[in-house]
Amino acid sequence: MNDHVVEVLFGTFALLMVLGAPITVALGVAALAAMFYLGDNPIKMVQMAWSSVGSFPLMALPSFILAGALMEAAGLSRRLIAVAESLAGPFTGGLSAATIVACLFFGAISGSGPATTAAVGMLMIPGMIRNGYSRDYAASATAAAGGLGIVIPPSIPMIIFGISAMGIAPDPAAVETHGQFQSVSISKMFIAGFLPGAVMAGGLLLMNFLRCKGRGYHGSSEPLSLRKFACACYRGFWAMMAPIVILGGIYSGLFTPTEAAIVAIFYTLFVGIFVYRELDVADVFKALEATTWLAGRVLLVLFAATIFGRILVENNVPGIIAGGILGLTTNLYAIWALIIGMLLIVGMFMETLAAIMILVPVMLPVAYMVGIDPIHFGTVMICTLSVGFQTPPLGENLFIASGISGESIERISVTALPFAVASTAAIFVIALFPQIALWLPAVLGY
Repeated sequence: MNDHVVEVLFGTFALLMVLGAPITVALGVAALAAMFYLGDNPIKMVQMAWSSVGSFPLMALPSFILAGALMEAAGLSRRLIAVAESLAGPFTGGLSAATIVACLFFGAISGSGPATTAAVGMLMIPGMIRNGYSRDYAASATAAAGGLGIVIPPSIPMIIFGISAMGIAPDPAAVETHGQFQSVSISKMFIAGFLPGAVMAGGLLLMNFLRCKGRGYHGSSEPLSLRKFACACYRGFWAMMAPIVILGGIYSGLFTPTEAAIVAIFYTLFVGIFVYRELDVADVFKALEATTWLAGRVLLVLFAATIFGRILVENNVPGIIAGGILGLTTNLYAIWALIIGMLLIVGMFMETLAAIMILVPVMLPVAYMVGIDPIHFGTVMICTLSVGFQTPPLGENLFIASGISGESIERISVTALPFAVASTAAIFVIALFPQIALWLPAVLGY
């Protein structure tokens, strides 16, 4: 490795971030500066651009984004939320618990934390406020649960992790010590996210119950009604079938995640136009516009982060970092604590997709050296970064919940802290018990 390439790469990146440059510009310029320092031909950037955005699995990204946008426009998301709301009843914390469950449902069709917070929050936050919940609590519960949108498959960050990790092979020394590691695929990541998502939701529900009991918050003014639940399920039948069709097709082997995204689009168009009759041409064009903007933004970050990561790998920076960490401790629990602590801090300041693309080449080799399964590592990574949606200063979910509730971000942030603690505790449980993430993929033959 060249003596000062790390200083040039990270120094340029840090300087540009301090100056307020967009993450894409900071990554790209830092990579270009390192290439000039190393004497590489900048034309390599074009070659890396093609390799980073030309992969077949990446086609799933804009397709799932479009499917999520169409589902919201077609009324599928509203009907899913209605099913969750029908379960609230008059119980302690019933409405806020229904909000958490609604985020769990919506995550199965959106794959995005902010989208989940916006869709669920528009319906549930006003409802909680009308039933006596404080504005800051209603907003904080929704912002915290919105992070489940990237844990429950199909998940956009899981697609990015799968693409980023596929090209990183374990060190031969790690294979010799711990045996052969399983390969990384997007299908495995999707399956592995179910139980960890349920564990994180369980932590939020427990914290919600304890806090609502102290505050005296209850559910809706109406009693729990089986008839109301049945009616909500009847009206939302086609919406509830969407994740079953998409994920069932993937897990049964009928189609790949990329093909599943296309199936999701056509399923939504059929339901929105012919069943619910709420989707028109204007809605389709709005969804296409939103997809183009978001997918283009993600692809630019992916391009710049791929070059950044390639320079790190070519100069053995991940190996040096792994050696440094293992020089401090070889205790698996201590290493998990270091990894989770670092990811929590990074999630507070950096967008999730950029963090995944930058950190996977650095941290996955460390995981291999201590025998951590890559699917398990990826699941913990995404769960940990999901907490960043509810923690300042970045905290995208906080801004969305603040806009809906009319409460200040500062007050919501303080109220959301216990939820962040509950999520972090759930993440440590997922990290320390690998079978939470690995059992279901093994049962299904992956």
